Amino acid sequence: MPAIDVSVLTEFATRLLTASGAPPDEAALVGRSLVVANLCGYDSHGVMRIPFYADMIAKNEAIPGAELTVIKESPTILVADANWGLGRVQCGKLIDRLIEKATLTGMAIGTLYNSSHVGRLGEYCETAAAAGLLSQMMVNTHGAARRVAPPGGTEPRLGTNPMALGVPNGDDPLILDFSTSATAEGKVRVKAIAGEQCPPGWVLDSEGRPTTDPNSLYADPPGTILPMGGDQAYKGFGLALMIDLFSGALSGGLVARETPITPKGNCVFAMILSPEHFGGSERFAKQTAELTEFVRSSNRQPGVEKILLPGDPERQTRAGKMADGIHLDDENWQKLSDFAEKMQVEVPVVA
Repeated sequence: MPAIDVSVLTEFATRLLTASGAPPDEAALVGRSLVVANLCGYDSHGVMRIPFYADMIAKNEAIPGAELTVIKESPTILVADANWGLGRVQCGKLIDRLIEKATLTGMAIGTLYNSSHVGRLGEYCETAAAAGLLSQMMVNTHGAARRVAPPGGTEPRLGTNPMALGVPNGDDPLILDFSTSATAEGKVRVKAIAGEQCPPGWVLDSEGRPTTDPNSLYADPPGTILPMGGDQAYKGFGLALMIDLFSGALSGGLVARETPITPKGNCVFAMILSPEHFGGSERFAKQTAELTEFVRSSNRQPGVEKILLPGDPERQTRAGKMADGIHLDDENWQKLSDFAEKMQVEVPVVA
C-alpha cells in the first residue's frame, strides 16, 4: 500500500480531472475535496471516484462548467437546478448561498436536483460550522443506483441515502455523517477493486442470503446492501425512505424507480440555521461546550483512551494522514495509475 503525500495526491487528482475535461478551477476544487475525503477516512468518497467521474464526463452525464440555475428563491429558500454540473462544485454554490441567507435571516433551506455526485456530505457541514452555523444535509440517488432492499425483501429499492448534521464547536465542530445503509456503496466498490472480502453484515446476494463477496452487489441480478440498524434495520430503511422524499420529491427531482430516467447523481436537501437568531450564539456555544465536556467526562471502559464524539474520528485520521501520507491499497492505486496512463497524465512516484 503506497503512502502518498497529501499535496502530491491533490496535484495528481487535479491533473486527472483537468485531463478528463474539467476547467482548472473546478478540477482543483473537486480534486482537493476527494483527497480530503481520503484524509478523513472516507476512501469510498476519495480519489477512487475519479475514473467514474471521468466516465460520466465522457458520456455527457456530468457537465464541467455548467451553470447553477435558480428555479425559485426567497430570503429563506433556494431551489436550484445543477444542470448536471460537477456535484461538488454545484452543491458548494448552493451551500454558500444558504450560509449567506441563514446569516441574515436565521435559517435557510435549499434543494438541488440534476446534480452529479456531490461527494462527502460532512464537508459541507464543516463549511457551515466554520461560519458558526448548524446544518443538516440529505441526498438520494436521483432515482437511480438502487442498492438497498427493504427488510424482508431481496430486490434493491433505495439508494444508500446518506445524511449529515453539523454543529459549530470551536476548533472541534460536531459532524455526524452516515449512510442509512450498513455501509456506503463506495466502500463495497473499494473492496471489489482491491479483491478483498466485505465484513459480515454488509451485503446480501440476489436471493437475500448473507455474503462477504463485494461483487455480488454488482451481479445480474444484483445483490443488496443491508439497511443500517442490524436487528432494527427497519429504522434505517425508514430513514432512507424519508430522505428519498425530502431530497428527491421536495426538490423537484426524482425518487427511486424501477427504470431510471436520468444519470446516476444526487438530489439534495440542505438546511442551515443560525444560533444567533434563536437562543443566541454565545449561549449556544456555552451549552454545546458544557454538553460535550459532560459526555467526555464519562467513566471509560477498560482499554478506552478517550470518549469520541462526532467529528473526532475524522480529525484523528486526518492528523495522522497529514503526517504520514495517504495509504491506498495496491489495486485501487493501480486502477488510478492505469487511468492516468490512458489520459496521458504522469503518475507520481510514491514510496
